This record gives sequence, structure tokens and C-alpha cells, in this order.
Amino acid sequence: MDLLALADFNLVARHGGFGRASRAAGRPKATLSRRVAELESHLDLRLFERGGRKLKLTEEGRALHERTRVLLSELDETAAAIASGSQRPRGRLRISAPLLFSQIGMGKLAARFSLRHPDVRLEVTTEDRSVDMVDEGYDLVIRVNPPTDANLVGRVFLRDRLVMVAAAALEMPSDGAPLAAIVRGAAEPPSPWTGITPAGRIEIPVEPVVNLSSMIMVRDAALAGAGVARLPISLVSRDLAAGRLRSLGEIEGPDITLWALYPTRRLLNARVSAFLDFLKEAFPTGTPDELAAFLTD
Repeated sequence: MDLLALADFNLVARHGGFGRASRAAGRPKATLSRRVAELESHLDLRLFERGGRKLKLTEEGRALHERTRVLLSELDETAAAIASGSQRPRGRLRISAPLLFSQIGMGKLAARFSLRHPDVRLEVTTEDRSVDMVDEGYDLVIRVNPPTDANLVGRVFLRDRLVMVAAAALEMPSDGAPLAAIVRGAAEPPSPWTGITPAGRIEIPVEPVVNLSSMIMVRDAALAGAGVARLPISLVSRDLAAGRLRSLGEIEGPDITLWALYPTRRLLNARVSAFLDFLKEAFPTGTPDELAAFLTD
């Protein structure tokens, strides 16, 4: 396949027409049209719908554009880096990160990374949903306990644990009545919360009375005395140390893991490598105490 023709096809697809692509690149419109036609002939596919005032990609053209635009960009960057004799990170780095981690730590991480790598334009989007990295143009995603995906690879860079907490002034029922509970997300049916204490395993009867959409809100409600809550220990370690909250026991189960993921079929460019190395430097052991220390630094 002619890479120059493929590059011209992506140029036209990105700008939505031969005229716009011609003006943006300073290339003759006739040349772009001829190269795209040659690519269509080589593939025996129609890549654009040419009727109407605006050029539109066919289904095949859209698939080709989505699968090749990132690779071509990375090939250009690699060639430029080799030609300059440097692998210095440069260009745009798009990251998707979950809400809680973004709220408590991503701003500081982004600032420090940008100061170290001034040629990288960092863009961070906060969302808890599952994203399609290739279709949506992300270079890296950070996710909590992600499901196995054969199209993604990566590494764990942080671990955390859940702990049951309550405000120091909250009185525990003496008659075994359930405690008011603050939960994140959808309402939960009343059921005991199980935890581990130095004295052993305990069960605390609870009844959810407040449902909130973020862990920060859950923590604030717990501090205000609205009830007991299950929260990451890194998020409440300062409140526990200061006596504003008290621990009722750690939640049984596996650790919370934060992963940095990227597509298996994408070249690992210098920007992504630099950010992965930066995460490793920021959290060398990846423990909850390390994350808590980073938040107070």
C-alpha cells in the first residue's frame, strides 16, 4: 500500500473535503483527489461518498481512517525523532482518568509532568465510563480494577484498600439497631458490612440513608456525621490521623488497583513511555500510604 496515498486520504478525511485539505496543507487539490482515487483503486473500495456539498466517509473509509491515522502520526513522530537524534517527548498526550483519582491527584501529577516535559501538550479527561481508546483518540487510560481486555496492556501503579469509617462524635447504637450508612452510587438494600479489626472479623448492620455520586462527597458527609461510610484509606488517612474520623475496620476483599493502560496494537511512543516512567517515579511502591503522602506533599 502506498503510504503517501494513505497519508493524503487521512488528510482529506480529517479536514472533511479536498478543498479544505488542499488549503490546510498547501497541496494541489487535483493531486489529493488523484492519490485518493489511486488508493480506492488499489483497495477496490470506495472510501468517500462524493454526492452532495460535503464529502463524507463511507463505512469502509471511516474504519480505515480510525485505524491508520494514529499509526501514521506515530510514524511521522518516530521519523522526526530519529532524524533529530532525539527521543525527547513532544506533541499531544491524551489521557482518560477516573473521577476520584483526577480530583485528588491528577492536577498535581499533570503540573509536575508538564514542567518536566514542556514540549508535551497534556490533555486529561475525567470520566469513569469505559472508553474506546482508538476510536476516541486516547493515548493512555487510567482505570480502577479494569476488566481483562485483550486489546489493552499496561501496569498497576497504585493499590488502595477500603475502610469503614465514621465521624469521631457519631454514637454507635447500643441495641443492635442498624447504623445510618452513606453509599456511593445506586441505593443498596440493608445488609451488614463486614470488616477486619485487630480483634478479628466484625459485622455492622447498616441501612443506607444517603446516596452520593462521588467518594469526595461520601467522605464529606461522613465527616459531617451523617453515618458510616466505606472509603479508600488513602482518602481518609489524614482524617483518621487527626481524629476527625475513626476506623471501624478494613473491608475484606482484594485491593483496589489503579492501572495505566494503552492499546496493544499501538506503537508505544515517547510521550506514553515518559508518562509511565513518571508514574513509577511518583509511586515507586504503589502503596496506599504512598498515595496518601503524595496527596499531602
